[in-house]
Amino acid sequence: MEGKQEVLELLAREGIPFELTEHPAVFTVADVRALGIPHHEYGAKNLFLRDDKKRAYYLVSLPEEKRVSLKEIQARIGSRRLSFASEADLLAKLGLTPGSVTPLGALNDAAHTVEVVIDQALWDRGRVAVHPCDNTATVLLATRDLVELLRDHGSPVRVIAL
Repeated sequence: MEGKQEVLELLAREGIPFELTEHPAVFTVADVRALGIPHHEYGAKNLFLRDDKKRAYYLVSLPEEKRVSLKEIQARIGSRRLSFASEADLLAKLGLTPGSVTPLGALNDAAHTVEVVIDQALWDRGRVAVHPCDNTATVLLATRDLVELLRDHGSPVRVIAL
């Protein structure tokens, strides 16, 4: 399993430039804003979803201010009916706990069963601020570098307009 330290070491080893901000644990976008954590304009909210048969799992990242219904996401990604995956699934599949959901968690998905879906708006911003598998830190990195890192490690990744 990859934790904060392993993720930071991997980014450094891969030569991926990033900016690290350590902070008290945050669980919501409101927490991030209240603490004044830098680069919130690049912040992403991350949803860990599953289909109604528990056969397909998705980690969806979109701008923190964007509002999209599960039905809209379902239609855009071509999935069966979606709902939020359980905390047990989050831990089993991505090694994460609530509040720490991040696309970097896909690095813990050895079976590559979770598809990462990045909203086109995050791609267009060029940079994204996400947790490094721990909600006591935020890393700012190029969205392209994030997608390439995940793909290089075998994770299925789609960039689509949500």
